[in-house]
Amino acid sequence: MKLGIIADYTEKSFQIAKDKGLAFMEFCINIGHSIEQFLSSIDDINRWSHDYNVKVGSVGRWGSDRIDTQGKIIQEELQLTYQLIDATAALGCSNFVCGCNYRDELSYFENCAAAINYFTTLIEYAAPKGVKISVYNCRWNNFVHSDPAWTLIHGHVKELGIKYDPSHCYYAGGNYLEEMKQWAHRFYHVHVKGSLAIGGKRYDDPPAGLDQTNWGVFMAILYAEKYKGGLSIEPHSSNWQGELGEKGVDFTIKYMQQFLL
Repeated sequence: MKLGIIADYTEKSFQIAKDKGLAFMEFCINIGHSIEQFLSSIDDINRWSHDYNVKVGSVGRWGSDRIDTQGKIIQEELQLTYQLIDATAALGCSNFVCGCNYRDELSYFENCAAAINYFTTLIEYAAPKGVKISVYNCRWNNFVHSDPAWTLIHGHVKELGIKYDPSHCYYAGGNYLEEMKQWAHRFYHVHVKGSLAIGGKRYDDPPAGLDQTNWGVFMAILYAEKYKGGLSIEPHSSNWQGELGEKGVDFTIKYMQQFLL
């Protein structure tokens, strides 16, 4: 397993990652972000990746609608996703992350069928390019974040992976260790983000190691399930910003390195 970080696609980000001893960068081109700007930066990103010896470990897109009210794939979004998959391949990266929205106008079965069609379409496009598709377990405009959706959709689409972040399960009142026991063999990518709830309510997303996640057991399960993908640090807290945020990232790096055997 290798440790990396989610950051902006700038030369400074690559320099910081190298200085901190990180192996890769992750880029999230979410809804509202200019895909054109990202695509126009591919040559620069490849150059920085080579110059600083920091790879691109994952590219993803969160928050967008993929399915319309009839259960059909939204073609405009599909074409944007194809462009991001092409960019992922051009960056020498093998992992693309996305989700699938839920439509109240459709039954649960129809939503699952639409999601299967969508993810299968992406896999058929991405596989020849050496890119694998995984679904984020974040709830942001995505219903394929846990069971029963995983059993129905991932159970049917064997090539579909999971991008896992234990904080999403924890804040939803679930048991992330139980989820990992059942599904870690399908993890293609992992986010390292702290979670802290007080009285059952989300309080903060502090650095990993200063939170309520049992990262030692988390890592033990990943080893047991032969996970070999990336561990991507996700600075997410509005409290941990500026100088404190930098210290938080450094703390997480030092803390997580003890589990890298």
